[in-house]
Amino acid sequence: MPPTGAETGARNADLTCDFGTRARADGRGVVFDSPTGFLLPNGAMRSPDLAWILRERLITIRPNQKHRFLPKVPDVVIELASPGDDSDGLHAKMREWRDNGVRLGWLILPEQRQVWRYARTGEPVCLDNPAQIGDDALLPGLVLPLVRIWEPGF
Repeated sequence: MPPTGAETGARNADLTCDFGTRARADGRGVVFDSPTGFLLPNGAMRSPDLAWILRERLITIRPNQKHRFLPKVPDVVIELASPGDDSDGLHAKMREWRDNGVRLGWLILPEQRQVWRYARTGEPVCLDNPAQIGDDALLPGLVLPLVRIWEPGF
């Protein structure tokens, strides 16, 4: 993928900072940013805008694997659309994540002010203009404010 524009970059930085701060305080998982590659069971290598994996699932990673694409499917992925991104392609990517074992995925569409929630089972759910997102079952206490996503403010 080519580099993003400034507005998308600011949005992604805010998202990563907010999620990372809360995840670090919680301590149960590790946050990975957008350049991190993950090797999926279907043989694909994918890189979400943000990923989170429970620490207990990372203990089997050998030291030399930490320098390469991670052979683990994240527990949580977030994809943040850039202006002009193909919505159908983004939804296909989210289905691929889910089909390969991601427990929770959020597809954030800033231009539409929508968040699509992809769970392990069932159909994706569209949230229109939510002020925040979270998941008490998987990420207790983590709430991501979306005000800076909807209006990046620079």
